[in-house]
Amino acid sequence: MYVLSEASQFTPKGSEELELAHAGLGKRMLSIPDHLKHDEIVALLEEKYPKLKTLQGGWMFFKSTGGSGRRKLSIIPTDAEGYSTRLLKSASNNGKNIVFVVPLQEKLSTEPLSYDSVEFAKMPQSKCITCGSQMPLQLLPLHVEGCNGALTESESGTCLDEDCSVLEQPVPSTIGMDESLAVCPICLASYPADVLPFHASTCGDRMNCAQPSVAASPPRGEELPGPSVPQSSAASTWATEVDPQKACQLFREDLLNRYSESPRLSLSLDMFDAEEEQDSAFISFYKQNNVNWAAPFKCRLRGDAAVGDGVNRHVLSMAMQKLKTGFRINLGSAAPTTLFEGEKEHWVPSAAAVLRESNLFEMAGHMIGHSFLHGGSSFSGLSLPVVTLLTGESIDTAASALTLEDCPDIDHRETVGLLKNAELTAEEHTKVTDLCLSWGLPFPNSTNRVWLFQELLSHAVLHRVKQPIKQIRKGLKQTGIWPLLSDRPDVHPFFPRESSEELNPQTVIQSITWPQPNVDSDEDEDDTVPLEKISLVTGFLRKFIEEASPDVLRDLMKFWVGWELPTRKLHVEVVTSTYPVAHTCFFKLKLPSHYQTYKIFHQDLMMALSSGFGLV
Repeated sequence: MYVLSEASQFTPKGSEELELAHAGLGKRMLSIPDHLKHDEIVALLEEKYPKLKTLQGGWMFFKSTGGSGRRKLSIIPTDAEGYSTRLLKSASNNGKNIVFVVPLQEKLSTEPLSYDSVEFAKMPQSKCITCGSQMPLQLLPLHVEGCNGALTESESGTCLDEDCSVLEQPVPSTIGMDESLAVCPICLASYPADVLPFHASTCGDRMNCAQPSVAASPPRGEELPGPSVPQSSAASTWATEVDPQKACQLFREDLLNRYSESPRLSLSLDMFDAEEEQDSAFISFYKQNNVNWAAPFKCRLRGDAAVGDGVNRHVLSMAMQKLKTGFRINLGSAAPTTLFEGEKEHWVPSAAAVLRESNLFEMAGHMIGHSFLHGGSSFSGLSLPVVTLLTGESIDTAASALTLEDCPDIDHRETVGLLKNAELTAEEHTKVTDLCLSWGLPFPNSTNRVWLFQELLSHAVLHRVKQPIKQIRKGLKQTGIWPLLSDRPDVHPFFPRESSEELNPQTVIQSITWPQPNVDSDEDEDDTVPLEKISLVTGFLRKFIEEASPDVLRDLMKFWVGWELPTRKLHVEVVTSTYPVAHTCFFKLKLPSHYQTYKIFHQDLMMALSSGFGLV
């Protein structure tokens, strides 16, 4: 429960919490038995908040809209007999969300109460070491600030914003700037270069905390684009490169080179394990904190023939696929736990509270950023408004691009879509009204339907998943790729369209570098494959690709490079051998030169694909 001192349309500021608590108001945890009626709930509240007994003009319960920061309050309507435990449980999502008590007419006093007041009787007590006063622990920070007259928020290193955390202290300003120091691109404080990735990844989304003054830090206008202070030529190039894809490649190379000597990250998977055990290995690896995700990466995949970079790419591809298909983990359901829901090109984070509370979306940010850094596949098909909000734009900007297809809940989509009808039937009007009531929005009328359509759609898609989006953003920051996303709004290689990743024969053929005869080769003439055989076998391959079904194309790509997505550079070599093999780490397919008929070629290649990854 959170008792406000006066009528308000918005949740209180974080800075008001201690003031209200000192006045015997503010936030407390209450245990409300089942089956309580209105009068019993009022009596329980007045026991916990004695000032409510003197309030004239009445009060009502309110709830807030989703998201962070100051949020709009909407009234919780009473039943015919007033409030009940059942109604409060429903409005608060079984007690998970705060319920606000808002005076309707009169204002409650915010004068501080004495520390021995009945309101503080059950609170844990603590003593001020300056004056020796005993007081509730909750009120000690406010007292300390006034008691010594010097200790401030920035000096104490604390931040009253619940979304902001300070994990370590920066390098004192007396240390000169040299190659061993780096500047956080978010707060501009100086840290040792090996510590900076971890600090920058946890630096808050909003600069609400007072930042320490560092003499060596550059002014805001000279903020460095990369995660460390030495601005190499590569770093300046990715920031100015016209081609977005090339800019991504330059940024990746610069970051990986910078941390090439860092301790290696290792992930081990056993292809013979049950899916639940493989998923557990993924989750344990990617939920790690304080990890340098730009460090060298090595994956061990037992039960698979691929090695080296081919294994890494295959495992990273598996991780990206898991974000859509789900993880088999025990969260109260036998079905896979999916972090994203929706349809093709319109995937949005799930609004399930258990996923948010488990920090699984932060893990998703680690997976997306890590896959990008180490050449894995991207997370494709994310809703464009979600991408807009995720990469730092305002919710209003993101909402302007919403469509009904972005709404993953089919019932909500159908109800919101009713507002596009010329006229609403009585039943349709009731459905829209019920949804408006549950989300604290005005009822539909002849003048507000266009506006209400956009508001309902924005709430259904964006407002309900602001916290998951924030967690994903935090995970991305911890991988070190945030400078690229924030400085280059035209670059979103992590969230391509699914249509751009669809396999088709033409895409595969255009990506192939076909073998060329080398008349200057120093190889033994007996080992040289004649040009006629090269032309014949590569012609068989082209025909195989042109006639392949989508499933066969995916198997071919998986055999060839280690994953099922298009790859820009594919290499073919015709050699003296018995069966087709692939060097997945070099994107190279080696085809035997002995084939005389397409039928035998087709049979052998299909047999190779059915065996999984082929590598020598």
